[in-house]
Amino acid sequence: MTQRPTDRSNTRVLLSLLAVIVVMGAGAWAAVPFYNWFCKTTGYGGTTNTAEVLPDKVLDREILVRFDANVAPGMPWKFKPVQTEMKLKIGQNGLAFYEAYNPTDHVIAGTASYNVSPDVAGYYFDKIQCFCFTEQVLQPGERVQMPVSFFVDPGIVDDADAKRIHAITLSYTFYQTDLPEPEDTASVRQRETETVN
Repeated sequence: MTQRPTDRSNTRVLLSLLAVIVVMGAGAWAAVPFYNWFCKTTGYGGTTNTAEVLPDKVLDREILVRFDANVAPGMPWKFKPVQTEMKLKIGQNGLAFYEAYNPTDHVIAGTASYNVSPDVAGYYFDKIQCFCFTEQVLQPGERVQMPVSFFVDPGIVDDADAKRIHAITLSYTFYQTDLPEPEDTASVRQRETETVN
């Protein structure tokens, strides 16, 4: 049985639409990882970098770092920077603390998102250690001070757009997240036994 011209045309349209849907789905799936990679690589949107070691030089030029803290709607924690600002030399290690308090009568988990402003400074703002790298869990009434160890990369003075920056604001926003699953007691005991032996 031969297909009529309209049937062939309808089949082509259907296949074309399916191909468009597949391509758009693949693009949407790849967009988030690509955007995250792009932001980390370029510092776009004030995204900061991570580092394992300090730079090999510290410049004489100082820069002011301001600290900002926020909580997302629905997050009941009280969250604030311990210090509001700090002056340090470019390339020097800075250590700042943020305080979080759970005023409720139940356990709450949270994750912090972060950025710096101006946006272009994100490429030169490096964190060595930060509470924002992991989920935080606070017991009822618990108050903690959480560190962030950082430096401003000396390369900032060679960037035509960034070299005029004299102050950077590091901002965090805590969002409530689901509590982590409790570990199976037997598997924890087994790991502890293996460690001892």
